[in-house]
Amino acid sequence: MKPPMQERRRKEAPAAYAPDGSHLKVAAEYWECLSARDPLQLVAITQFQLTPENGLVFRFLNRDVLVDPKARCLRLWCGTGWEKVDDPLLELATVLYLINVKDVYPLGRDIVGPRDLKEGHFFQGPHELRTAPLVERFGSDVQGLRQAAEALCGEPVDMADAAYRLKPFPRVHLYYLFWAGDEEFPPRMSVLFERSIEETLAADAIWGLVNRVSTALLTSRV
Repeated sequence: MKPPMQERRRKEAPAAYAPDGSHLKVAAEYWECLSARDPLQLVAITQFQLTPENGLVFRFLNRDVLVDPKARCLRLWCGTGWEKVDDPLLELATVLYLINVKDVYPLGRDIVGPRDLKEGHFFQGPHELRTAPLVERFGSDVQGLRQAAEALCGEPVDMADAAYRLKPFPRVHLYYLFWAGDEEFPPRMSVLFERSIEETLAADAIWGLVNRVSTALLTSRV
């Protein structure tokens, strides 16, 4: 018997994503698999909200996003209604998360770096987490980092010189840690996760989600 689609997906070789996700397209079979899931179970374990049309609404950082399985797209709330948005990295990570999530996983415990995950070997070479643009932008502007993170509803945590917990999904958190440079060491930044992230997202999807959140930090309007 063949393993379920989501299990096969997790065992496939990671996709070579463009940094902006421009060539990504979520496969129709992923949307079909999502449509087959019980929406009431999903809202119970993810803290997403159910719409009358069986759409799923969640808070991505500081924006409300609607997952529309019927139209197979994401929509953003724009004050007067939901508008379709082309956001391939977020769309792929969201659909895969909803396909794979099976339980209410613990938050705030067992926080690890990317190479501590089971698929940690993925996060090297071309797939090393892209923190360099953030260091370049905020390396001498810690206050700017704080403002950008807080504009995205980030919560300060007592780690590093400045650190924030950002929430791409209600129950999936990313931790951005920043150390200011000095005469001996240049500034640096790390991204950490709750280990439970690997229960719902394969390494390539985690990589894409981090890229999407990092882009939000870089373009945050404060």
